[in-house]
Amino acid sequence: MAARVLVLASILIFSCFAETCYGAISFSSLQRTLVVTASHRQGLLKAGEDKITVRWGLNQSFPAGTDSSYKTIKVQLCYAPISQVDRAWRKTEDHLNKDKTCQFKIVKKPYTNVNETLEWTIERDVPAATFFIRAYALDSDDQEVAYGQNTDAEKKTNLFEIQAITGRHVSLDIASVCFSAFSVVSLMGFFFMEKRKARKSQQ
Repeated sequence: MAARVLVLASILIFSCFAETCYGAISFSSLQRTLVVTASHRQGLLKAGEDKITVRWGLNQSFPAGTDSSYKTIKVQLCYAPISQVDRAWRKTEDHLNKDKTCQFKIVKKPYTNVNETLEWTIERDVPAATFFIRAYALDSDDQEVAYGQNTDAEKKTNLFEIQAITGRHVSLDIASVCFSAFSVVSLMGFFFMEKRKARKSQQ
């Protein structure tokens, strides 16, 4: 019995150690070395239609070589705190493997030490919410080692709101209008023909 407990304890300790060594990256441990900006039209943005221009690059106030381990850049669309309230499926966790803040990939590509720009069309499956943009720098093991975002640490500035697709399309609206107009014309034609038949029967 004692031996079994010892084995289970050893496995548990080893598992915790392995998780610490591999993949247990905490957001609070990352340096904010990237500068990220996002520009778009004013007002409510529409999924599937509007575009966001995202720019990112290394903050030049950091010493040379800061980005020596950066191999990949991952840019994501993230929920702002106001759109996370009472929504566990969007909850922020310090453990990045459990964090649900950033669920929409904008781009993932090799890192370069020059400022980059991307014009991104908001995807059709993005839900209605308030968002910000975050970029992660990944190392050769595809682990997050640094980040940047277009908002402040409290995620209260430079936020933008996206309106989800309602399921209605312009083509469907046009078809509906045409069908309604055809129905009205048909109904008027029917009454005209009936009235004409009634007059002929009376003669």
